[in-house]
Amino acid sequence: MDLQPQIYHRAAQPYAGIRTSVTMAGFPQAADTLFPELFGWLQEHGVVAAGPPFIRYHMIDMAAELDVEFGVPVGATVPESGRVRAGVLPPGRYVTLRHIGPYYGLVESNATLLRWASKQGIPLGRWDTEGGEAWRGRVEHYLTDPAEEPDSAKWEVEVAYLTNGG
Repeated sequence: MDLQPQIYHRAAQPYAGIRTSVTMAGFPQAADTLFPELFGWLQEHGVVAAGPPFIRYHMIDMAAELDVEFGVPVGATVPESGRVRAGVLPPGRYVTLRHIGPYYGLVESNATLLRWASKQGIPLGRWDTEGGEAWRGRVEHYLTDPAEEPDSAKWEVEVAYLTNGG
């Protein structure tokens, strides 16, 4: 894991996504089902991915369910059909951390980035609700395709949080 957080300003990024509620235990099955469904939809509609797939976290309640969206960046807004919806990752200033290794280590990478942002006094685009912790822009970009790199020790994921005030 690269423990050196970075700060980047990003433009708005259109995407195609499938939103769902899932428990932590159900996450692997959701990813194994929804990413192939989404890539199949892109292919069927002639839409080219404009970057690596990601998971956007809208609401987090680790003890219950997470409201998440499995997404793929695209060059322009896509038509919606079935479970696939058009979305936009908001523009602004993001704090990021590169995670290297198996996916189960992402919990610690997220905790590391949260601690770092807090120590730096960087307010994140998040708030507490009755349903959990809501986020304006909390995203994990899956930079390595496990089908192309079977060694999980080499998998790379960028964890990114939108800050308050962009």
